[in-house]
Amino acid sequence: MADHYGLVGGEMDASAIDDALREIGLGVLSMSADGVPYGVPISFGYDGSDTLYFVFIDQSVDLRKESYAERSDLASFTAYDVNPDGSWRSVIVSGSLDRITIDEWDAAREALAGNAYRSNQFERYEIDENPNVWALDIDDRSGRAVGQR
Repeated sequence: MADHYGLVGGEMDASAIDDALREIGLGVLSMSADGVPYGVPISFGYDGSDTLYFVFIDQSVDLRKESYAERSDLASFTAYDVNPDGSWRSVIVSGSLDRITIDEWDAAREALAGNAYRSNQFERYEIDENPNVWALDIDDRSGRAVGQR
């Protein structure tokens, strides 16, 4: 294992996983519908506990993100970063993915403001009666890292 440490890294503890989710701000949301996978790079907010939030702002004509999110029983999200010195970390979480209600928007906005990429953009995002914001309730999490963080 020591020979491959730089490739596979070491397991991160719960605190390091939380730190990564608070700091990274971008990742890949993976969903599946009818056995067909779909992964989309997306910014996210983390509530510091057990929920990630995603805003689907630029809707495609075929509403692909929404369609997959509605039809996925389980979603996975991967966040990672790599530094020039060769250190890296990655976190994978999975759980159910559901569209939030207007009553949940304040919590989602706060989480997005905390770490989403270009979080200042969400301050101007107007929410209507049916926000296109999705919450991934984390059931499982893991992380690996190489180097000092």
